[in-house]
Amino acid sequence: MYSADWCSDCRVAKKYLDDQLVEYELIDITKDSNAAEYVMSVNGGKRIIPTFIIDSKIYTNPGIQELSKLIMQ
Repeated sequence: MYSADWCSDCRVAKKYLDDQLVEYELIDITKDSNAAEYVMSVNGGKRIIPTFIIDSKIYTNPGIQELSKLIMQ
């Protein structure tokens, strides 16, 4: 999960994943410039977070309902 501490959507997604006991890697784009560049490269030049890579596919700021479907597959 590409994220940042200041991002409210990221906090919601992180809490959901934690509540569901889903293991994930948290990458803070404010602390990793390569991660920030990657997020921008996959999101049309925009820093849209949270950005997930699930089964080699990129998901940009999915809502909890979509995230739930993705992790329950």
